[in-house]
Amino acid sequence: MNTMTIKGYQAIIAFDPDIQMFRGEFVGLNGGADFYATDVNGLKCEGEISLKVFLEACAEDGVEPRKHFSGKFSLRVAPATHEIATLVAAAHGQSLNQWASEAIRHAALAG
Repeated sequence: MNTMTIKGYQAIIAFDPDIQMFRGEFVGLNGGADFYATDVNGLKCEGEISLKVFLEACAEDGVEPRKHFSGKFSLRVAPATHEIATLVAAAHGQSLNQWASEAIRHAALAG
């Protein structure tokens, strides 16, 4: 996973072959803030500018810049996946929620 931290905010970085530039997009914000450059130093510079503009707009509008995450989300899976996940969770002495939460956390940290 290609990420960059700018002033404590996380951005996902990808290469856009159509324009031959790297694109950064801040995640976890209450709005969109992206930036483009041809190299890492340019990305850092453009990211700082984009973030500054975004944070200034949030301050002007009285909006909290970071998204609030409740810790709850709905997940739909195939019935067979639901069944086997429930069995595996029980075999580990966990509820499906505990088991899935642990599996997601492990995958996210490994990602």
